[in-house]
Amino acid sequence: MSTFALGLDVDGDGYHPAAWRRASHSPAELLTPRRVRTVVAAAENAGFTFALFDDSPVAGAPGPDTQGRIDAVTRAAFVAGSTSAIGLVPVASTTYSEPFHVATQIASLDHASRGRAGWLAARTTDRAAGPAFGVPARTDEQIDADQRDAVTVARALWDSWDDDAVIRDSTTGRYLDRDRIRHVGFVGENLSVTGPSIVPRPPQGQVVVFGRDGELPADAADVVVVSGDSVDRLRAAARNARLAGSGRVVAEVFVALDLDRPGHPTETASQRIDSLDAHTGFVLDPGAFSATGDAATVVGILTELASFLDGAILRPLVLDEEIRVLTRLVLPALLGRRVLRRPLVGATLRDHLGLARPVNLIGAS
Repeated sequence: MSTFALGLDVDGDGYHPAAWRRASHSPAELLTPRRVRTVVAAAENAGFTFALFDDSPVAGAPGPDTQGRIDAVTRAAFVAGSTSAIGLVPVASTTYSEPFHVATQIASLDHASRGRAGWLAARTTDRAAGPAFGVPARTDEQIDADQRDAVTVARALWDSWDDDAVIRDSTTGRYLDRDRIRHVGFVGENLSVTGPSIVPRPPQGQVVVFGRDGELPADAADVVVVSGDSVDRLRAAARNARLAGSGRVVAEVFVALDLDRPGHPTETASQRIDSLDAHTGFVLDPGAFSATGDAATVVGILTELASFLDGAILRPLVLDEEIRVLTRLVLPALLGRRVLRRPLVGATLRDHLGLARPVNLIGAS
């Protein structure tokens, strides 16, 4: 089943650093379990295909709008048991992190969610990250190599167990077939991993790997995330990604919606952005694509994007405010037009993205 997939960035209070000033909760509640569970449940009930949990190993610059966050994989794992259909896609850096640990964490998330895990394999370019980990800062060349190798290692580790390696036969006392578990013996430019994994093969076979355009080889990511400041540039980026061999292409979309509340004058998206900008010098990346205006306008924009993209990741201006309009007006319209399909309980994230379950390449060799 291949259709337009819609992801929602559920990190923090929104993409604007001052978004917390308009949040419907107290600042102290941001890092609570209830907050994470409530936001993801709302996204699932609305029909979003997946939730994106952003992350960074380095805190932002000090200031009145600095926000904290809990590790993305931990947050995704926390809601795995309280959700049943929505995909869970944490951002995990391939720089300074141990690939073996990242691979097993993501595989464990796939087991906990029964096949709904994804992974946005990100890189960390902040020079302050190295000292924070107690190691020298990585060069650009090392960061590139680490990212390629980390994804290669993860895929090899996920294939280091055959699907039927787990026996669980209490009558014979056999729980694993050791002949169906293999070492991977990977040696890269900056790292080596022997393996095998300490976690059985993920339910999806391979967890869905997301990668930003230009950062990973086309065949390394299942889903490529493109950017551009206009529909035409997104179209060109999507065409180039497909020509390079990418299977699925989604775009980042920064969303700011008009608020029309009963008993209150309409507050336009531009007015809301201006009110937040007054608190900080934040400027949205000029190369980013933004969808602003009323619900009908945003529905039209997403419908147009669906004509040449496989999906979009929505990054809301203020999560608590945008999600109310998205769930009440935008997603119902997209579902009604059959641009979007509600994810099904029991299906995997690969199913919802139209990706086949891959053969175990190590076991087949």
